Amino acid sequence: MAHSPISLASIRSFFIGGTTAVVSGLPVEYRSMVLNGAPRKVDPNGEHEYGQMYVQEYRLANPRHPHPVLLWHGGGMTGCTWETTPDGRDGWLWRFLEAGYDVLVSDAVERGRSSWARFPEVYQESPVFRTKHEAWTTFRIGPTYDPEPERRIAFPGQQFPIEHFDYFAKQWVPRWPGHETMILAAYTALADHVGPCHIVAHSQGAGFACEIACRRPDVVQSLVCIEPGGMPVPERVKSGGLPPHLVVWGDFIQASGSHWIGYRQQADRYLAAIADYTRIQTLDLPVEGITGNSHLPMMDRNGDEIFDCVLAWMQK
Repeated sequence: MAHSPISLASIRSFFIGGTTAVVSGLPVEYRSMVLNGAPRKVDPNGEHEYGQMYVQEYRLANPRHPHPVLLWHGGGMTGCTWETTPDGRDGWLWRFLEAGYDVLVSDAVERGRSSWARFPEVYQESPVFRTKHEAWTTFRIGPTYDPEPERRIAFPGQQFPIEHFDYFAKQWVPRWPGHETMILAAYTALADHVGPCHIVAHSQGAGFACEIACRRPDVVQSLVCIEPGGMPVPERVKSGGLPPHLVVWGDFIQASGSHWIGYRQQADRYLAAIADYTRIQTLDLPVEGITGNSHLPMMDRNGDEIFDCVLAWMQK
């Protein structure tokens, strides 16, 4: 699909949130810090900044909508989720700019350019790293993973570009379970900084977005949850005025077993709890005749078709 040129007024970035930790009692080392450099003193004791979030901001020369779109990624990933697909097509970042929205793409706390902190001195635990085997099955690409690409088995009709799966794996980053409070603090600060906005979020990021919509219902104008994983506690919702929600589900959920069935049930319980307080639409892609989608619809070969469905809902 040929995409249109875009006229940008600016591309800027900023950090938001974070605090300072003081580290003491660690040994001083002498290490080479540059290519072929002589060892020099490296003292890790002192103040360290952590908990900040990196945001890249694209402002159009002539936006056609008053409020920007905030793009939030899922667990173990970064904002590049939205930039370019693994097989080299333009991502949803470009599509939203084409549609006339200013766009802000973030790397959540501890991910990508947001950086992370020492552990166990600041973070209490070591990070979790995703294996290719885990991703192949968890992202619902197929039932069988093998180190040899030709031996991998994908689900029939799979829309994810499986020939680029190994390249996709290069963008994964470590993450720390149990950092939800710290991550939500930065997302809350971002919503307060930006003001009225639309949030389009994937997987773990969609759960965070639902929580921010509860905290800042006057700021979040609409919320698109792509395959949400993890949601607020239903009892969290006690008042009206929540923004409209669109929830998008891909294919192969039943074939993937209890893991995704449980996530879907958790999301359904939460949406039922807020049904009296907002407008909710569920876009179940297989039910709508759009089949073969993985957990990553924005990267799938038919991602532009799904984007058009999302955009049509937003512009209602």
